[in-house]
Amino acid sequence: MKKRILAGVLGLTMLLTACGGGTSSSPAASTPASSAPAAAASGTFEGSSVGMQGTVTVAMTVEDGKITNVELTECHETPSIASVAMERLPQLMVEHQTTTLDNVTGATLASGAIMRAASAAAEAAGLDMDQLKANAYSEPAGEDETWDTDVLVVGGGGAGFSSAITAAQEGADVILIEKSSVLGGNTLMQGGAFNAVDTVAQSEVVLTEAQKGTLDSYLALSTDDPDLHFDQFPEWAEVLTQLQSDINQFYAENAGTTAGVDMPGFDSVALHMWHIYVGGLRQLNDGTWICSDIDLARNLAESALGTFEWMRDGLGLNAPSGEGAGSSLFTVLGAMWPRTHPVETSTELIDKLRSVAEAAGVTIYTETAATGLLTDDTGRVIGATAEQANGTKITINTTKGVVLASGGYCANPAMVKEYDKYWGDDLSDHTLTTNVGTNEGDGIIMAQAIGADVVGMEVAQMMPSSSPLKGTMTDGAWGDASEQIWIDGEGNRFVDEYAERDVLAKASLQLEDGIFYIIYAGTNRTSTGDTTVKGASLDDVMFGTTIQDMVDNGHVWYGDTLAELAEATATSAGGAAPAFTEEALRNTIEKYNSYVEAQEDPDFHKEVLAGAIDIEAIDADPNVGYVISPRKASLHHTMGGLKIDTEAQVINTEGEVIPGLWAAGEVTGGIHAGNRLGGNAVADIFTYGHIAGANAAAGN
Repeated sequence: MKKRILAGVLGLTMLLTACGGGTSSSPAASTPASSAPAAAASGTFEGSSVGMQGTVTVAMTVEDGKITNVELTECHETPSIASVAMERLPQLMVEHQTTTLDNVTGATLASGAIMRAASAAAEAAGLDMDQLKANAYSEPAGEDETWDTDVLVVGGGGAGFSSAITAAQEGADVILIEKSSVLGGNTLMQGGAFNAVDTVAQSEVVLTEAQKGTLDSYLALSTDDPDLHFDQFPEWAEVLTQLQSDINQFYAENAGTTAGVDMPGFDSVALHMWHIYVGGLRQLNDGTWICSDIDLARNLAESALGTFEWMRDGLGLNAPSGEGAGSSLFTVLGAMWPRTHPVETSTELIDKLRSVAEAAGVTIYTETAATGLLTDDTGRVIGATAEQANGTKITINTTKGVVLASGGYCANPAMVKEYDKYWGDDLSDHTLTTNVGTNEGDGIIMAQAIGADVVGMEVAQMMPSSSPLKGTMTDGAWGDASEQIWIDGEGNRFVDEYAERDVLAKASLQLEDGIFYIIYAGTNRTSTGDTTVKGASLDDVMFGTTIQDMVDNGHVWYGDTLAELAEATATSAGGAAPAFTEEALRNTIEKYNSYVEAQEDPDFHKEVLAGAIDIEAIDADPNVGYVISPRKASLHHTMGGLKIDTEAQVINTEGEVIPGLWAAGEVTGGIHAGNRLGGNAVADIFTYGHIAGANAAAGN
């Protein structure tokens, strides 16, 4: 049965498509608040359009045929992405008497929506629309400039800030440039998940029966097993040997304890490395296999906790670890083990990083895109060229070198498709992405131009749990991977929800239109008296918005009872036959509950099982209910990029270090191979950013 996901999806898709192109107004996508008068009037007039996150409404004040004020009276755009557009465009409209302006870099959809809404308001006011278009304004370029510094950092996301702060704290003069109008890069999209081996925190939790079963399965592995591909990657055999030794030692030290009762949690560097290996070991379409570089993987696994503690102690971030942090450990989607530590949300994180960077003396320029790397006669990188959003050309000279932290290229699906040897026809030049729009592979292309080598470009990761309409990770509700229940259009589970992200994405893409659904029943809460009921609340906040808002905007289905949930899906599906029946949902949930109780999943062999849903308790409690979120895979993380060594130095095609050039974060390759573990990205960007910044400051 073909499912219609959300009411109004087609119309909203058309509006979002209209938002994407250029600066011209589109009357068809804008709605004046009132019909246009015959001649320009004085007063305040409204116009609306649709942006990335919903309706944008502009109130335009006109006096004697001139625009005197423009105000956004309704705007649901994400401030961390669109703040500059929201502030700048209304001011320029008044200053230049036009609604046709340059899009603000990194906020194209928001810019277009604001301009279309303003055009609708101007039309309602009876202004001369031809004259407004004739007044179109584009900021002129300034005179060429030259800047001098010790270290240049290209990119204002987590890797860039980690590098810049470290270099500045080591005494270097640092300039950081960011292509977008706002800082944060793809770190603005991160979900607050940082993987680190933390044995102290693990000792405070209880190892589940399912986790012990996983450890036992590792003990049963043999270095002669052909499925492990040690014949091609023999260096990884030693990791399995070390892991087995770690597990046996752990069992010996905890003899007399019982999993699920009093056996403490377990983790080790070898276990994290093993997950990186098996999580990223993939066969490409041409039959070849790829895996993570063992030295880069070991460096990450060994250094991540220290990086996390540096973020807490040196940067003042909320980064709980060690004693007392056991309860904060969780498993983000695709992490394979509960070693994930929480960090600040994206906006809070970037605000703190900017504050620390500026206090350390870092000079920051936004809307400044690097365009090329400068080298001397020896091949050493001595700076870069850049261009500001208004076209001003900049030459940046460095005494020590450049750190590239410009992100990956998921916002350039044509580039992903060009290199792809994994997804095949599941990718197109227009596949949606979770990424900010500026992640287009600039840094990789610039470095290749001076001879840098690349690795792992054949694979990009798809985030399975993305918005079917936008490609973003917003507009949905779900919990820890161990608790998630994923169902197809008939209400049946179809995959191990604890598996790696590419496994999840591939399974979901086989479904009708690639759409699947996540059942969410909240977290434990006390509803009334002493009764604790696990259930979703309309006040629950996910990705900065409440479930109530998601319901109101048609993104999710909610029901106080299972029957109401089934009824809601039918209503949201436009009055068609029920998308899900109560019976189908009940059968799936009860079956899953039985697997949680038995700590065994005979259907899909989910390794860590949690999150049983008490249907009777939720149905009886008016304060909580259930949510179903439609989801679809979209591009999320590019596995490949510039080839680096453990010192974050960029390697050329001859296998030699390019002096004066370092790289960190998603612009690099080799760490994650064919699939990145959930929670490893933030650990990666800050760990290698810290390394790159220290080495750049030293000029090594």
